[in-house]
Amino acid sequence: MLKSNILTCTLLLAGIMNARSQGMDFEKYNPVSTLVVPEHPVKKSKFPFIDVHNHQYGMGNANLNGLLKDMDALNMKVMVNLSGGNGEGLKKMTDNIKANAPKRFIVFANISFNGIGEQGWTEKAVEMLVNDVKNGANGLKVFKNLGLSVKDNAGKRVAIDDPRLDAIWAKCGELKIPVLIHAADPKPFWDPEDGNNERWLELKTHPGRKRGDNNPAPWQQIIDEEHRMFKKHPRTTFINAHFGWYANDLAHLSKLMEQMPNMYVEFGAVIAELGRQPKMARQFFEKYQDRILFGKDSWQPEEYATYFRVLETADEYFPYHKKYHAFWRMYGMNLPDDILKKIYYKNALKIIPRIDKSLFE
Repeated sequence: MLKSNILTCTLLLAGIMNARSQGMDFEKYNPVSTLVVPEHPVKKSKFPFIDVHNHQYGMGNANLNGLLKDMDALNMKVMVNLSGGNGEGLKKMTDNIKANAPKRFIVFANISFNGIGEQGWTEKAVEMLVNDVKNGANGLKVFKNLGLSVKDNAGKRVAIDDPRLDAIWAKCGELKIPVLIHAADPKPFWDPEDGNNERWLELKTHPGRKRGDNNPAPWQQIIDEEHRMFKKHPRTTFINAHFGWYANDLAHLSKLMEQMPNMYVEFGAVIAELGRQPKMARQFFEKYQDRILFGKDSWQPEEYATYFRVLETADEYFPYHKKYHAFWRMYGMNLPDDILKKIYYKNALKIIPRIDKSLFE
């Protein structure tokens, strides 16, 4: 009798475990919507556009033909490569572009923060930037390591508004080149990883993105450092990457736009925030139509369709391309042509030097 009961329990447990193994977790649950509404997928932008936020690391040696083919399919006339590096590496990249596709690519230089704090570091960094511009750089890209992981020669975290960097930002204003800067990351990366965190799924699937409250500083402190730097250099044009991580709070971003007229924004990797609030987003685009730029960030050509659809159509309830990034659905802003043209290329033409305007006639 005992053996029979043990056998029964064993079989029951095996059945439960098998049922669980046949179950489905949240990441796999992706039902097809039964909602029937008009759909207008967009694979190619209505007007030619400039992507001001892209990363191409091998351009110094690369054959550019394949990249150009993908760009043409999207109607992208100019790609801004923010990963230009500096020195000889940057020159090799700009030389390759000049020889093979001089009208289609713009390169931004990058600052090496190694040795900051050493005597003469600031002067050398400024000199390198000037030479990079002479060698074809048309802007400066600052990665998020500034404010997060950059340390000076004494091992101290370098704040974004560190006075040792002031000469760099001032020189960009003097050279009339924009600074595109990515500061921090989405605020939920600093928040508790629990059921109240809207980015829980992303943090679960990408645990390296989670930060503690003060790792390496509170989120708001890092963002405030960036804003103080913008205000300190009103003659320099700054492009705040990812809508400055305020695409989820456009009322606050609007206040910041008023406080800092030298700040532009681009929406790389945050189109999902705009697509879930089409009314509020459209109002923001209407108000700041002269200071918003098209940016994508990661080079995945098939993902541009989501951006075009949010900007150009009035479609309802369509999916985003990365579920862990946005588990909600998108809605189109249906922007008018005059605003679309500004977002797609006119605003970039105003602030990024040496882009061939004939590509957009």
